Amino acid sequence: QVQVVESGGGLVQAGGSLRLSCVASGRSYAMAWFRQAPGKEREFVAAIGWSGERTYDTDSVKGRFTISRDNNKNTAYLQMNSLKPEDTAIYYCASRSYSGLLSREHQDYDYWGQGTQVTVSS
Repeated sequence: QVQVVESGGGLVQAGGSLRLSCVASGRSYAMAWFRQAPGKEREFVAAIGWSGERTYDTDSVKGRFTISRDNNKNTAYLQMNSLKPEDTAIYYCASRSYSGLLSREHQDYDYWGQGTQVTVSS
């Protein structure tokens, strides 16, 4: 069983930045960030593989968010710049314990964190 713990959320003004961190207790071939706003379904944000390959939800975050990881620390990061009020959501980190192509589907990830709240004020 892999435990996943997120941190780094908070309240920020529009145009500001936050950096989320996600620590997994075991090896994670892929790590991803999803988010869920009030009244909306959970949506994919970004994912990164063991070798550093990345994929983003192009429409909403590409160019503003950057995902990275430190394999030695079993940690993934999500650098969020130029934040907008519509980025307000609970951000969840997910881990996948097996290798393969990066996925944008939540059902392809084994372990999930409890989430960290990001609130962007206008």
